[in-house]
Amino acid sequence: MAQQEQAAQFTYSKVYNLLSKEEFISSAKSGKVLARKCTKCGHLHLVTTYFCQNCGNKGFESVFFEGKGMVITYTIITVPPAGYEKSVPYAWIVMKIDGVDLRISGFMANIQSPSDLPLGTRVKITGYDERGILIEKL
Repeated sequence: MAQQEQAAQFTYSKVYNLLSKEEFISSAKSGKVLARKCTKCGHLHLVTTYFCQNCGNKGFESVFFEGKGMVITYTIITVPPAGYEKSVPYAWIVMKIDGVDLRISGFMANIQSPSDLPLGTRVKITGYDERGILIEKL
């Protein structure tokens, strides 16, 4: 019986993760962020978590946020990993989502130096492709 329960849980987790990933990508393509809100304490997480980092609860509800915020840190890439040669220079940024304590990272094209992207710059999510979440200046 325990093996059947484990198999069922694995299948549920696998299907849920696929749905969550597709929903997350779809949300990003429409300029939004799909997050998971703990049903016990309200702590926010991205869709890749299985238990609340704050209280350990495993219950969540989906919540959506506008994909707007500000740059809190970034790295400028001038020597790209294999497959990204045509994208340089670019920045991999971390943005804080407006109105909530949630951060998300993504790709921003044509950033050559720190003067192109001061910390605190207002940004928005504009899509998703093979590079990940796409972010542009507001």
